[in-house]
Amino acid sequence: MTEKFDAIVVGAGPAGNAAAYTLASAGLDVLQLERGETPGTKNVQGAILYSDALERIIPDFRNDAPLERHVIEQRMWVLDEDSFIGTSYRSDAFNSESPNRYTILRAPFDKWFSEKVRAAGALVICETTVTELLQENGRVVGVRTDREDGDIYADVVILADGVNSLLAKKAGFHGELDPKNVALAVKEIHFLSEEIIQSRFNIKGNEGVVIEIAGAVTHGMVGTAFLYTNRESITLGIGCLLSDFKKSGVAPYTLLEELKNHPAIIPLIEGGEMKEYAAHLIPEGGYKAVPRLYGEGWMIAGDSAGLVNAVHREGSNLAMTSGRLAAETVISLKGKGLPCTQANLGIYKAALDGSFVMKDLKKYRQLPEILHGNPHFFSVYPQLLNRAAHTMLTVDGEDKHSKEKTVRNSFVEHRSLFGLVGDAFRMWRATR
Repeated sequence: MTEKFDAIVVGAGPAGNAAAYTLASAGLDVLQLERGETPGTKNVQGAILYSDALERIIPDFRNDAPLERHVIEQRMWVLDEDSFIGTSYRSDAFNSESPNRYTILRAPFDKWFSEKVRAAGALVICETTVTELLQENGRVVGVRTDREDGDIYADVVILADGVNSLLAKKAGFHGELDPKNVALAVKEIHFLSEEIIQSRFNIKGNEGVVIEIAGAVTHGMVGTAFLYTNRESITLGIGCLLSDFKKSGVAPYTLLEELKNHPAIIPLIEGGEMKEYAAHLIPEGGYKAVPRLYGEGWMIAGDSAGLVNAVHREGSNLAMTSGRLAAETVISLKGKGLPCTQANLGIYKAALDGSFVMKDLKKYRQLPEILHGNPHFFSVYPQLLNRAAHTMLTVDGEDKHSKEKTVRNSFVEHRSLFGLVGDAFRMWRATR
């Protein structure tokens, strides 16, 4: 294949599909390459879809997208070994004609998105691995694939090939991933009837519930767990930093098994049939870990660029937004007859900086370092909070003033007054 394209997009996840669709919809000649048998083949896990990001790309996506449930309730739990303390927000306002969040299953969703890309006019080729970027005089001019005569040329290449981004690393655009900046998450999907899910979570129709979980289930490692309600299944997972897994020697699946057997989780998945298991890496280094995003003839988007907001567990919206902005950069340059040079592609970085993507990552730029250096946020505090709740809610003849004193003394004993003030200040500084 020797034809030259306006753009080549590598990868068919949310970022790659957003870029390819936006480019093709503008009439550009686009090639999208995916190493999987079909888009979504490698993805079996449940996930959250943020409608605003997709609506800016495909306004009428709700008409036929394979959506599971729209989220009307968010729960946040902090667990110790046998209890949890938490809060929740539930609103009937989320039962609007245009819900804000949905649970999805990635395999059918990615397939649907890819069909939209094809319908928009892009050429999508699967079962094709891009082995390296073609460069001439320091400029990316195309890609080399594992097919016979597999060199393909384009004015610009958009890399959306996942968290490892082997192509960018091989080309020298960024170095090896630091284990402290990457989380390994494991997930299972437990199938239950639609009626049981609705009964257990107090929902009706296509309403859904999301539970974000922290505490003892991560053994003091930096990480969180989660539960998503799908139409006829529940996605349950947990993830921690690779550096912590290496240091602790605890296997990811061990954490998942313990999560499944926690008293708070057992009744929610009881009777379910586990049919799918998946593990994947998530870039969680935040703002300071974002690599160079563009250069001569290339841009990088989504997980490949480390664009994940780990604090709010947002990824797909950052991926789709970055893919769209990368595509709009190319469209703008093409419309002005300008080449995709490094100087001109700076528009992409400026657009990202002006969007919620980089603003949110910048807001939490100090948090990863603080969490790495203060593991007690994931061990000591969950224990103290749960014990405090148990003490205050147990009616045993002891007066409340004495109970409050017991709770205060427990916090001071485990962290000291100086430590408590320091922890509060560090968290305030990291989130302001």
